[in-house]
Amino acid sequence: MLKIRKVGKFFSCAVGLFVFAMTFVLSAGAVDYKPDTPKSLNGVKVVSVEEVKELLDKKDTNIFDMRSPINYGKGHLPGAVALPYKENSEYKTVFDTSKDRLDLSKLPSDKNAQILFYSDGIKGWKSYKAAVLAHKAGYKNIMWFREGVAGWVAKGNKLQ
Repeated sequence: MLKIRKVGKFFSCAVGLFVFAMTFVLSAGAVDYKPDTPKSLNGVKVVSVEEVKELLDKKDTNIFDMRSPINYGKGHLPGAVALPYKENSEYKTVFDTSKDRLDLSKLPSDKNAQILFYSDGIKGWKSYKAAVLAHKAGYKNIMWFREGVAGWVAKGNKLQ
């Protein structure tokens, strides 16, 4: 009888450990996976690191950092304004805008003003989605820095 209890305890511990491990592995994989953003976006100009440098020199572009306030505080492009995009929709080109939040009132009232959106990098869906929403709101001169902070830093540029 004692032997059966020990085997039963061992078996139930092993099953519990397996379930815990699989839950951890599956949930970690789901959280970490983000597909790359598309390479283009209708009605929006995708700009490179070099083009962003030129825009910064001209100082006539409204630059918006779509990342969280914490990440903005860790470093952002010179002159960028924090405009956190609250993202709950899927990482897809067609997404449910009702699940996300962006305060469009923070954008310039002039729909022809130059606007640049960026976030983390090629997996930075927040900037992609912000550009989509701005385009739908009637803005005409939208730029999307797809490479984002990762691309900026990778080319040896400093954050502010």
